[in-house]
Amino acid sequence: MNAVVDIAAGELSRDGWCVLRGAVDPATIGTLALDLAPSFAATPMCQGVFYGERTRRFGGLLRRSDQSKALVQHSQVLAIVERMLLPWCERIALNLTQAIEIHPGAPAQFPHRDQDMWAGPKGSVEYLVNVMWPIDSFTVANGGTRLWPGSHVDPDASDLPEAEGIAPDLAPGDALLFLGSTLHSGGANMSDAPRRGVIVSYCLGWLKPFELQWLVYPPEVARHFSPELAALVGYAQHRPNLGNVEGQCPSVLLQDVVPSRLGAIDALRPDQQALAEAFRTGRDG
Repeated sequence: MNAVVDIAAGELSRDGWCVLRGAVDPATIGTLALDLAPSFAATPMCQGVFYGERTRRFGGLLRRSDQSKALVQHSQVLAIVERMLLPWCERIALNLTQAIEIHPGAPAQFPHRDQDMWAGPKGSVEYLVNVMWPIDSFTVANGGTRLWPGSHVDPDASDLPEAEGIAPDLAPGDALLFLGSTLHSGGANMSDAPRRGVIVSYCLGWLKPFELQWLVYPPEVARHFSPELAALVGYAQHRPNLGNVEGQCPSVLLQDVVPSRLGAIDALRPDQQALAEAFRTGRDG
């Protein structure tokens, strides 16, 4: 696992994208597709140039299919994401789970960087990592995800030549990882069948996520998640004390009985705890 993570993280850092071939059993993707089929059928087409008017999208996949947990909590993916993001945060968070179906005749989406959701400085911080999981095979012809290799090194370059974009062929079970700083877009579907995929993305733990996880997975839903998954969707504090409920970790809301009154409890980083203890010792001394 370490070798796979090392190689993939190196490629991701160098090129802005990488592929994990055969990351999950294609049968897992097949079951996921069956679980999501009713939602694909019932979801209206999107409105607007960005989302695409020949495209269907819906989120909240952890509520729609248990198979999505295997994607969200994939151990190699999480290890790679942490390599990319932990320099700027203490813990990562789930930013989005979304199923996408691009229909025949859909034009190419305009190239963009997902990090532009946030107004912070660009070029010195990575904000998120995207992971595209194909349900159908991705090709140039059916609108596979397009990427501009190396575009992550210059966040101001927004109009790169079409010829420099690539659309890697992907099979169900593969995982395409790309940085939030990488210029990318959905491709034009020139085939006669829809192209379906699932995107899972992770962001810095102190950011407001694209998909408001706490509303998508309220306590009555999240209490059935494992502690690790619940923390990933936001039921965990980001030290120091960020994202608390009455001064406590929001995981307190997942208990069978939630106390009506809570006492605040410090959630400091070790270095901050040491400084606070030293201050108290010096003052009391």
